[in-house]
Amino acid sequence: MASYFYAAEYYLVLALSIAALGMEVWALVDCLRHRPEAFSAADKRTKPFWLIITGLSTAIGAISLNGGFGFLQIFAILGAGIYLADVKPALQGLRGYR
Repeated sequence: MASYFYAAEYYLVLALSIAALGMEVWALVDCLRHRPEAFSAADKRTKPFWLIITGLSTAIGAISLNGGFGFLQIFAILGAGIYLADVKPALQGLRGYR
């Protein structure tokens, strides 16, 4: 009985890790698409700053994919989430900066 619980928990954590990695990759790819001038025009940090944040987030997510939902993975999700929730809408609001 207990082994079924652990198997279900493993697959749940694996599914959440895959979803988090997808979000982190999405943030990195979106950051790569925009021109550097767009970040300063949107009054956000520079493109290299966000490339480092989203790149590290993606790397941490890929490394900890099978290792569980650890402390570093929460920071990786936060980095990608802040980019997607704050920076991406500001960049989309600009015209001609893609």
